[in-house]
Amino acid sequence: MACPCMMSAEQRDARQRSALIDKELNSERDTIKRQVKVLLLGAGESGKSTFLKQMRIIHGEDFDEAARKEYIPTVYNNLIKASKILCQAKEVMEIPWGDSSSSAHADRILSLAPSVDTAKEFAEVVPALKALWADSGIQAAFGRRSEFQLGDSTQYFYSRIDEIQQAGYIPDKQDVLRSRKATRGIHEYDLTIKKVPFKFVDVGGQRSQRTKWFQCFDEVTSILYLVSSSAFDQTLVEDRSTNRMSESLNIFNTIANNRCFKNVSIILFLNKTDLLEEKVKSVNIKDYFPDYSADPHNIDHVQKYMINKFDTQRNDRSKLLYHHFTTATDTNNIRYVFEAVRNTILETNLHDLMLD
Repeated sequence: MACPCMMSAEQRDARQRSALIDKELNSERDTIKRQVKVLLLGAGESGKSTFLKQMRIIHGEDFDEAARKEYIPTVYNNLIKASKILCQAKEVMEIPWGDSSSSAHADRILSLAPSVDTAKEFAEVVPALKALWADSGIQAAFGRRSEFQLGDSTQYFYSRIDEIQQAGYIPDKQDVLRSRKATRGIHEYDLTIKKVPFKFVDVGGQRSQRTKWFQCFDEVTSILYLVSSSAFDQTLVEDRSTNRMSESLNIFNTIANNRCFKNVSIILFLNKTDLLEEKVKSVNIKDYFPDYSADPHNIDHVQKYMINKFDTQRNDRSKLLYHHFTTATDTNNIRYVFEAVRNTILETNLHDLMLD
């Protein structure tokens, strides 16, 4: 090796650059080795993307005004799509209009392009949206929404339609969390939480997207498996003959018993607790799961039953099934739950992550 005093200025610069690159590569290798890779899995509409938004709010770059503005078209189209679905469902279920003039409003909404992106375009259809929502026929269809696929936040966005139609409307955080756009492909989000690097990987949950899950299985530290606990009386968009809870159980069976995940901690999130609490007041889970034998209107009994259903999907039950009841749209709930999850993940993988 040449003595530094014998090097030219150009050689010394090249040597310094090389040393700096080596240092950065070593640092990156250490970060990757310590990185906690968390895979978010679950059927469609289970709340994976909402959970990822919460991680951004709690531990990452919050949604500033510019970021929230990007969700304006999504909010518009969530409302319009919901109205289209309700109009179509009303027809299929042969529910009459409460007001005959609503038929023309339905024609207007159903004829809209797939995407409405500007405030002017949206404002023009708000009168039709409002008239339809007020119609007793649409409300009757809404009351039977378990028979078809309708966004969970439909009522929420309709309650805010007066604010949403304003020319200067900017979604607030709750609007962002409740807005829905189906995940296509693989989305990764890197965060450092209490000096530990995390990589969250969100993959679409619809059947057509699940072939991409296997691309994410390498170097997984933990799996957060999300379930829409309130969907026990609903069917899939892709297959109207399959119950959504049954689909979630089948997927969980595949994941929990996959040899790739023998040493991976799997944490179950029974999500949408707020919707489940409301649903059990009037809907009997025994109508959809005949083996249920407890009080169908007791939320604790229903949740205990669900935990047991998922636990029995595992061939090896020697390890505890970590589970949490969550409401992904509730930031405080997710902050509290993820602190417990983080501790579980780190304690389980202490040696491998070199955190001792």
